[in-house]
Amino acid sequence: MDQNKSNCLPLIGSFDLLTKVTWPYAALDYICNMQVDEKLVSHLAHLSRLNVAPEKMDKLVADMQDLVVFVEQLNNLDTSGIEPLMHMGDNFNILRMDEVEGSISREAALINAPDSDGSFFKVPKVIRK
Repeated sequence: MDQNKSNCLPLIGSFDLLTKVTWPYAALDYICNMQVDEKLVSHLAHLSRLNVAPEKMDKLVADMQDLVVFVEQLNNLDTSGIEPLMHMGDNFNILRMDEVEGSISREAALINAPDSDGSFFKVPKVIRK
């Protein structure tokens, strides 16, 4: 992996959507050659509130570098002319018809309740003020 940071773009960039519109997800056209080092991993661990043991840091850095290399390989795929997927299949929001059906009575619902007052279920208090 190239350690020269001069060719590494920042992780957050601005996009001029009025002059460069290639597809609706312009931010995804922006690819960064990410440099993974111990400083970055420590920062991510801090943000994630994770405690990384010092003896495991080298292994974690190597694993994250492998992940970045794998993701960078996806940049070599020719995706021109392919629209991004919003759903894995053609079908979505397949819902059953809403049909009104009968329900059980209050007495039948409370038959197996461990504790009730005749109208409602009684449960232990779980919220303290």
